[in-house]
Amino acid sequence: MSSRYALPAVVREVGEYRRQVQQNPANELLNLAVFLPGLQLDIRYATANNLLREPLYAAAAAYLRRPAAEALREVQAALAAHDAGLLVFDAYRPYSVTVRFWEQIQDETYAAPPWRGSRHNRGCSVDVALQDLRTGLPLPMPTAFDVLTPAAHSTYEPVPAAVRRNRTLLLRTMAQFGFVNYPGEWWHFDFAAWADFALLDLPFEQL
Repeated sequence: MSSRYALPAVVREVGEYRRQVQQNPANELLNLAVFLPGLQLDIRYATANNLLREPLYAAAAAYLRRPAAEALREVQAALAAHDAGLLVFDAYRPYSVTVRFWEQIQDETYAAPPWRGSRHNRGCSVDVALQDLRTGLPLPMPTAFDVLTPAAHSTYEPVPAAVRRNRTLLLRTMAQFGFVNYPGEWWHFDFAAWADFALLDLPFEQL
């Protein structure tokens, strides 16, 4: 990891993470595929279909801190009333991956700088779209995931009416259960209590 940055405090030892979980169960990272049966995952960073064009994760998995995962469960239940469900692109992201992104992008509009770290690194951010529960297919959204253009902004217009309805449903439902949208990316949501949690740099296989 580059020494050019004044690095923040980051938990890099699984033993320290487990000690924090023992002290406060809210610190636990929950596997969303297990915690939310029926949740659909499309973990792009476990493939080469991402901004860096190479796999960044060893496994296609999604984790969130317990309170954020519980709130996401409420989102999923509320969306079901509209025959919609969540499609998850990313959740917890190890700090070292955030550093790799920054060294390629170096634009704070689209990448968290290493000296601050990402709320993804805290296990409190999730990147999501919507799927149709009747067909299992993605619902139309303003752009594809990780498109770094103004069209990805949460209030971008013009968009087709169906896209606007889907975007509004996602934004309103996530907000209802304590998630705050990052306005530069319609898909990115931070759990409101993110500051309560430490930055982590633990690979999925240690969780």
